[in-house]
Amino acid sequence: MRSVLVLVLVTSAILLPTPATAAPEPRPAGLHVRNGRLVEANGSDLVLRGVNHDFIWYPDKNGSFAAIKATGANAVRVPLGMGHQFRRTKPEEVHTIVTLCRQERLICILDAHDTTGFGQDKKAATIADAVAFWTSLRDELAGHEDHVIINVANEPFGIGGDWPWSQQTAAAVRALRAAGFKHTLMVDAPGWGQDEAFVMRDNAEQIRAADPAGNTVFDIHMYGEFDNAAKVNSYLGAYTRRKLPIIIGEFSGEHEWGDPDEDAIMAYAEGHSVGYFGWSWSGNDKPYSYLDLVHDFNPASRTAWGERFLSGPNGISTDTREATMFRNGTASASLNVTNVTSSSVTLTWPRHATGTTYLVVAVNGAGESRLTATARTAVTLRGLKGSREYTFAIYARSLLGIRGPRSAAVYAVTPPA
Repeated sequence: MRSVLVLVLVTSAILLPTPATAAPEPRPAGLHVRNGRLVEANGSDLVLRGVNHDFIWYPDKNGSFAAIKATGANAVRVPLGMGHQFRRTKPEEVHTIVTLCRQERLICILDAHDTTGFGQDKKAATIADAVAFWTSLRDELAGHEDHVIINVANEPFGIGGDWPWSQQTAAAVRALRAAGFKHTLMVDAPGWGQDEAFVMRDNAEQIRAADPAGNTVFDIHMYGEFDNAAKVNSYLGAYTRRKLPIIIGEFSGEHEWGDPDEDAIMAYAEGHSVGYFGWSWSGNDKPYSYLDLVHDFNPASRTAWGERFLSGPNGISTDTREATMFRNGTASASLNVTNVTSSSVTLTWPRHATGTTYLVVAVNGAGESRLTATARTAVTLRGLKGSREYTFAIYARSLLGIRGPRSAAVYAVTPPA
């Protein structure tokens, strides 16, 4: 929600003695789960809407990150190879992916893909293999908790209800925390990701309890098992009712294993603020080209599935919002946003020539509202509302009274109060 309010300007503060209180709990370093929802470090709710990009098969198609961002997506899910089923992704390639995600202002889900269908695919890796893979990348991923999610093991078991999914997934979560990972972890359902035996659904709370950080989300892949609205709503509702964070990590408009009800999937996601990712941007083998969102990696040539997913009802273009970490103060080199809280924000800028004064304005579409004039290079604005988006800019006025052009706008998205 965008908002322009009458604000009280404070350029200095009077510190008064206050009673001693217990120190507040430290704010999480990055993305984390709170009350069954994925939120950012500042507490802002984050609904992920994005695309799967097949990096392990197409490591030379890195222009896809910018193209995916241009669709309105706020996130991308990227399969990585572990050296079992697929070529092992090198640390420098992971660095490239993480850098591109940040550059293109995308939340990045990294997926260990070689565990797909373990028990039915002889080349598939185990969940323990995935833990070792992530541990080998620990130094590469440390410090990126604000925009990287670790998808522990893609579709880790085949069809059936007898796989030790719960025990192995819980062990993997504990092992990654013991190894020092502070990222949000995402765990996939068995049954080739579709949880046809409801193993993940019925044991999700056990996995949540296994994470000492309380920072695990669940990932369901919706293909042929989810061919009508009743199945979609029942499955997803089992999580949202229990305040268990759920993301639809993969789905499509059609599939060889049945016809997914994409309309129901997207409608439930929109109605309940559930994240989703379409499979996939481009490059599926020819018999499965119906899964491509664009033809031959060309963003100007969308497939029927691409039009539906990106521009159709409840699609990416409907209500996808960029993460606040990318919106807070990133639009201007001359004006910066710092110290964003639910009720205040600080603006800073470099000093111009001696005698310059500055006019601070709130921008609302084509209009603007004057907030204050000051000779300082920092102001704190108070009286803001939580969960709102504000836009600010400044004008510099010379000693002779000549006003320069308005600066580029900066954005401040306040966390919930």
